[in-house]
Amino acid sequence: MTQASRLDKTAVSPKAWTMLGIGVAAQAAGTVFVSTPAFLIPLLHSEHGLSLTQAGTLAAAPTFGMVLTLVAWGAMADRFGEKWVISIGLGLTAIAALAATTTDNYTLLGIAFLLGGMAAASTNAASGRVVVGWFPKDRRGLAMGIRQMSQPLGVTIASLTIPTLAANVGIGSAVGLSVALNGVLALICAVALINPPRPAARPTDIPAETVNPYRSNWFLWRIHVVSALLVFPQFTLSTFGLVWLISEQGWDAAPAGLLIGISQFVGALGRIVVGIWSDHAGSRVGPLRLVAVSASAVMLAMAAADAAPWGVPALILLLATTVSVADNGLAFTSVAEAAGPKWQGKALGAQNTGQFIAASAVGPVVGALIGAVGYPLAFAIVATFPAAAIPLVPSRDRDISV
Repeated sequence: MTQASRLDKTAVSPKAWTMLGIGVAAQAAGTVFVSTPAFLIPLLHSEHGLSLTQAGTLAAAPTFGMVLTLVAWGAMADRFGEKWVISIGLGLTAIAALAATTTDNYTLLGIAFLLGGMAAASTNAASGRVVVGWFPKDRRGLAMGIRQMSQPLGVTIASLTIPTLAANVGIGSAVGLSVALNGVLALICAVALINPPRPAARPTDIPAETVNPYRSNWFLWRIHVVSALLVFPQFTLSTFGLVWLISEQGWDAAPAGLLIGISQFVGALGRIVVGIWSDHAGSRVGPLRLVAVSASAVMLAMAAADAAPWGVPALILLLATTVSVADNGLAFTSVAEAAGPKWQGKALGAQNTGQFIAASAVGPVVGALIGAVGYPLAFAIVATFPAAAIPLVPSRDRDISV
């Protein structure tokens, strides 16, 4: 390959960066909705009389909704393209959020969160296709790292706004933020989002693109299982980090929310760094294995944080949050590359499905653990999940996307 052809391969058009920016904003808007009930837990627990298990179950409703529709949204993106899948999904999310603002009944509120999660799932599978379609292989780690900022960015926005809005003007107004964000982004995507160019099919491409990658080897299955295991520390911290700071460390709601927001923002930057690292290393699975090791270590540090001097628990939480979200971009890029163009949407949907099945379990399971054995031992138990993921990470990458 000549130097010119190498430069052509790594060049990224301004349009690609624009599409990436729209995709990030779209998924962040959906994440604000999905994250909102988690930041209502302190209010629901302390002032509305819900147990941690009940409040955690309510917080899990959007992620359970996502589980039900992720593969279907991915298949629609494979067939019809990303633009309308994302636009329609965000519009439906805004409608579900609007419905949630109109009720004080917790059952109906849970149903609205469930339906909104089903709609918000559209951005998870489809925006990943946008990255793989618009960016060359040796820039995808960076691009997917930026794309994976969507979730911590959305959680950051929610952490800085939802507790204050809920405490001052009520739960309905707090959820109303998602109505505005998702409605605006639905319109933006409908007008400005462009589906990525699809590679022209050649005879030599047909076997790799059409053969079910789940039948040809175990690579995708292993990545899905690893990612599901790594969800436990991530969602434990995002779901219970705020209430841990308030109830165990004695923080007020506003500074606690600020710290959670900062930790999510730092975690978002960490995803970019890890993505760049994987591009330079020429590997997704090598860095993924090291992230799994680190995630187990930081959850053990969280278990010991209560015994640390004042201020240290906050630093440990910041580090743990950063590490716990670092795997997502690596795993998503690996899945998209291993699945190939004809299976990317479905494979990314399956990837998200496994993650959100695990995430749906975090609220009630970890909430019950905390209630039964306390935060330190619960955090130590959560550390076993990333530890179990370490030997499951494949030894080599697999790529049929180019």
